[in-house]
Amino acid sequence: MQLSSLSQQSQPFVYQSTEEVIANAMAFLQSTLEREHVLTSVDAVRQFLRLRLGRCECEYFGVMFLDNQHRLIEFTELFRGTIDGASVYPREVVKEALAHNAAAVILAHNHPSGVAEPSSADRHITMQIRDALALVDIRVIDHFVVTAVGSVSFAERGWI
Repeated sequence: MQLSSLSQQSQPFVYQSTEEVIANAMAFLQSTLEREHVLTSVDAVRQFLRLRLGRCECEYFGVMFLDNQHRLIEFTELFRGTIDGASVYPREVVKEALAHNAAAVILAHNHPSGVAEPSSADRHITMQIRDALALVDIRVIDHFVVTAVGSVSFAERGWI
């Protein structure tokens, strides 16, 4: 190895923007989720979802589609709303879950307000989706409400 190439490798990497840091962190977490295969780390899922959705200026509702070993198939943002809500349709969640051949899902959405506390509407739509997916033997493992600085897990609260 030449000395010039060695000195180039030892220099610290400098990111150009906050967005670049977040994009790289998301890519790292997604590769970790895919590499580890079975989703056993609630914290890794929480971090991935906070990075993916937490800083959005409008509400997004997404789904992590999992196989029967709880390995990540794909994360998809299914619905986009406004600053204080998004219309979510259980039928579309079921269609996407079947299209991905998912055995289970983790639901997630953000609260642009910065307050992660789930609303009664959040709890209601979660139960509607859970019941609709149960008809085709797909389990809802959790539902996360995320912000840039926090998150709430329905499973940790005993709501799923």
